[in-house]
Amino acid sequence: MNRRQFLQQSAATAALATAAPTPRAREWNHYGGDAGASRFSPCDQIKPANVANLKVAWIHKTGDASQRPATVIECTPIVVDGVMYLTTARNKVQSVDAATGKLLWTFDPADTGGAPSRRAPGISRAVTYWEEGADKRIFHAYRDQLWALNAQTGKPVATFGKDGAIDLKNDFDHDMSKLTYKHSSPVVTYKNVVITGGGGGEGPYPEAPGHIRGWDAKTGKRLWIFHTIPQPGELGHDTWAGDSWKYTGGTNNWAGMSVDEKRGLVIAGIGSPSFDYWAGNRLGDNLFGNCVLALDALTGKRKWHYQVVHHDIWDYDMPAQPALVTMKYNGKTIDAVCQPTKQSYLFFLDRETGKPIYGVEERPIPASKMPGEVLSKTQPHPLKPPPLSRIGFKPEWITDISPEAHEFVKKQVDQVEHGDLFHPAPMEGGIVHPGFRGGALWGGCSFDPKRNRVFCNTDETTNVIAFKEAGPGMNVKYALSKRAQLVDHEGYPGIKPPWGYMTAVDLAKGDFKWRVVNGEFPELKKRGIPKTGTHTNGGSICTASGLVFIAATFDRMMRAFDSETGKILWETELPAGGFATPMTYEANGKQYVVIAAAGGKNGSKANDEFIAFSL
Repeated sequence: MNRRQFLQQSAATAALATAAPTPRAREWNHYGGDAGASRFSPCDQIKPANVANLKVAWIHKTGDASQRPATVIECTPIVVDGVMYLTTARNKVQSVDAATGKLLWTFDPADTGGAPSRRAPGISRAVTYWEEGADKRIFHAYRDQLWALNAQTGKPVATFGKDGAIDLKNDFDHDMSKLTYKHSSPVVTYKNVVITGGGGGEGPYPEAPGHIRGWDAKTGKRLWIFHTIPQPGELGHDTWAGDSWKYTGGTNNWAGMSVDEKRGLVIAGIGSPSFDYWAGNRLGDNLFGNCVLALDALTGKRKWHYQVVHHDIWDYDMPAQPALVTMKYNGKTIDAVCQPTKQSYLFFLDRETGKPIYGVEERPIPASKMPGEVLSKTQPHPLKPPPLSRIGFKPEWITDISPEAHEFVKKQVDQVEHGDLFHPAPMEGGIVHPGFRGGALWGGCSFDPKRNRVFCNTDETTNVIAFKEAGPGMNVKYALSKRAQLVDHEGYPGIKPPWGYMTAVDLAKGDFKWRVVNGEFPELKKRGIPKTGTHTNGGSICTASGLVFIAATFDRMMRAFDSETGKILWETELPAGGFATPMTYEANGKQYVVIAAAGGKNGSKANDEFIAFSL
C-alpha cells in the first residue's frame, strides 16, 4: 500500500468512526418495513441505473437447516440501530451485525425447558422490536409462547411473564386444555402494549378461536381481549346461529397485523372460521370471520370492521398483513387500508371508517347443494382494481402446454362442478379458483407513496374438493374426502399459463399500470414453452429509487423490477428458493438488500442462508 492509498483508507476509516448513526427511517424496523406494513424504503443508493451491479456482500448461515423434516425460513429480518434480528429454520432468534453479517448472539426457545412438541420446527416470519428508554426488547412469538428478550444480549427478560415468556394458551377466555395454538407471524406493539393474534386451525376437528389480545409490554400481564367470535351481548353474536360461537374455532389473525400509530389503531385481517369447507353447524354471516378489523390498540375496542367473505366455505381467509397506504384518488389524499385476498382482489378501505374507497358490489351466488348448508345470498366484489388473477373456472382455461396435459386435466374437470367465483362445491366434488393459495397469499403487497402505486404478486392455483360423512371426534357432519391441487400428469398447474404475476396498480385510477409474468420453469423453457410464471411464497418490497424486489418463485431467482414499467432490471439465482419477503436498509452509508434463501418447499432442498446484496 502506497502513502496515498494509506491516507485514503485512513480517511475512510475515520469517516466511518465519526459518521452519524443511520436514521431509523432508512433501516427496516418492522416486519413490513414500517408499522403500517407499506414495505417501502426511502433508500435510493441502489437505482434502476445501477441495480445490475448488485453483488453478494455477505452471507449468514444460521446453522440449523434440516432435510427430514424439511425446514423453511419465511423470515423477513428487521434492522434497528445497525443490528439485524432474524429467526432461523428452527425458530431460534439470532442477532447479527447489519453491515457484515457477523453473528452477535443466538437465543433458542427450545433450550429453556419447553415441552417436546415445542421443539418441532415451525414458521416464524419475523421478530418485533420494542423500546422504552434504555429498555430495548425483542418479542418472539414461538408457537404458543411469547418471549421477551434483551435486544443487546438475547437473554430472556426475567420480569416479563414467567422467566421471560408468557403462555399464550392462558388468559384466553376459552377452554384450551385439549386444543393447540400457534402464532406464526410477528406480534405488533403500540406504546406499552404488545398485541398478539394467532390461535387454532380451521378444522374439522375441534380448534381454538383466534381472539386478539393486548399485553403489558413490560410485565406480560393481559390488558384486554377482543373476541373474534363474539360472545353473548357482543356485537356480531347474532351472526352465529345457536351455540355455534361456543365450539367454532379458527377466525384468527395468522398473517400479521399492522398499526396506525397516528390513530392508535391495530388493524388485522381475520381468517376463516372452522370448519372452512362445510359450515352447516355455524349458520349466519359469522362475524368477525374473514374481516378486516380495526381495534383501539390501547383498549381492544372495535373501531370498525369490513367483512370480505360472508359465511366462508372456500378457505378464503385474509391471507396477508393489511398494508396502510396514503393514496391519492379523485382529487383527495386518503389514509387507507389495502387488504390483499386469496380471491385475487385488493380491497381498499378508508382507514377512518372502514368504507370501501372504490366501491364494492354484493353479487348473488348459487345456493349450496350440501345437506344443512345455508350460504349468504351474496358476496362482495370490489369494483376496482380488477382481479389480479383469474376468478372462477372455465373449461376453456384448461392447460394447453401439451395435448397430454390438456387431456389429463380435462378428465378431472369433467367429473366435478365449476363456475364463477364463490361457486359452492357439492358432495361429489367441485373446483375452487383461485385456490387455497390464492390469488394473493402471505407476502401481501408493497406501496410506493411517491408513485401512488401498489405492487402485488399473485398465483393461479386451482383446487378440487369433495366431501364425505365426518368421522368421530370431528365438529361437523361432513368432512373432505378430497383436497387436491388441479395439476397435469407432470404436476404443473391445470390451468393455462401464466401461473404467476407481478402487478402494479395505479391508485389514482384503480387500474393496472402494468402486469408481468413472474418466474419460469427452466425445464419447460427448454421444451419451447414460453415463460409461464410460477407459484410464489413471499412478497415484494419497493424503494424510492424506483425498484421492486422479490424472490418467492420456484425457479430460485431473485429479481428487481422497474417500478415504472415492470421490466426486469436484475436477476440472480439463489442457492435455494427465497421463500420469504426481502428487506432493504442502510448501514455505514451503504444500502443492502437481504433475502432468506432457505428452500424446503415442494421437495426442494432445505438451506439456512440469509444473503445480503450491495453495490
